[in-house]
Amino acid sequence: MSAIHQFVPMLHRADAVGRHTLRLRDLLVARGIDSRIYVELVDPETEVETQRFVEYAQDAQKGDLLVYQYATASGIAPWLVQRRETLVVNSHNVTPPEFYAAWDNPLARHQLLAQIQLRELALRAALGLAASVFNDSELRKAGFVRTAVVPPAAMLPAGDATGLGVRDAGAVKDAAARWLMVGRMAPNKGIELALMALLVARAHHDPRATLEVVGRPVVWSYTKALRRYIDELGLRGAVTFRGAVSDAELIASMREADVLLVASQHEGFGVPVLEAMSVGLPVVANRAGALPEVIGEGGVLVDARDPYEVAGAIAQLCTDDARRAALLQAGVRQVAALNLDAAGDRAVELLTALRR
Repeated sequence: MSAIHQFVPMLHRADAVGRHTLRLRDLLVARGIDSRIYVELVDPETEVETQRFVEYAQDAQKGDLLVYQYATASGIAPWLVQRRETLVVNSHNVTPPEFYAAWDNPLARHQLLAQIQLRELALRAALGLAASVFNDSELRKAGFVRTAVVPPAAMLPAGDATGLGVRDAGAVKDAAARWLMVGRMAPNKGIELALMALLVARAHHDPRATLEVVGRPVVWSYTKALRRYIDELGLRGAVTFRGAVSDAELIASMREADVLLVASQHEGFGVPVLEAMSVGLPVVANRAGALPEVIGEGGVLVDARDPYEVAGAIAQLCTDDARRAALLQAGVRQVAALNLDAAGDRAVELLTALRR
């Protein structure tokens, strides 16, 4: 019987692409379909879950379907272009090279190569799966003829927003507001925009407000510049970089925070937004990329380049009980509407329909 195998440059258990890949593998296997994960680079934490992509040539069977989980350039892409099996590209967003150019030229060139490889894959792919409408438009621009939008099956099982320990607005009024950012410490994430907004908030709304940033560093020069910027703004002691954390630690941070701030200037989906909504944490996010479609009515959209708008929006959420309560209820509805629990099944249905 033909199989459905996945290819990913490197399988990380704790990121959205990794969770999505593992979830699809498990769903396929549960349906009795042979499904393995092939990688270019091995992550020690997931080594037992993967094989080197070149080994697929020995495992190949007639009628196999190959799925490339695409988010960056790799040696897998040109190799897949040369294969004859039916190919599906599941796109999770490529950060444009211009966001990296000022910080890391080799990485910027790597992102440019990713854009080139996407266009090459479009010539071979039978289907392009996009995490969002925003990503779907990028697939179309790259030359994909047939596409479908399926959100990533990657949200942590954080529970629901009922009766959790997140502080209400009344409690926040008399305490320092705790801002949280979640995601890779990459230049497109707009962490410097959040720092400026925090400075404004401490000057005009809440002199004890703090910011916690959860996520692994990506570009050393950018991380170093952020730390220098914090000192220049006089925010040392008000900002904490946690780095990468476990799933349990991430959910704990969300439960302890008062607002999730997403200042990304280019975002293909934004799973932390829905994870925050699921635990009753209000969201303030930049009006860019896929964030408006993911947030819907469940969060506050701002121009993250305007620190006064960001600080004002957060201050309102931390002092207006009615506004906060309404937003939390809207967030619950948005999480239910996107239904990430069923996203994996939707992807599997599309994949199985393509098998020869």
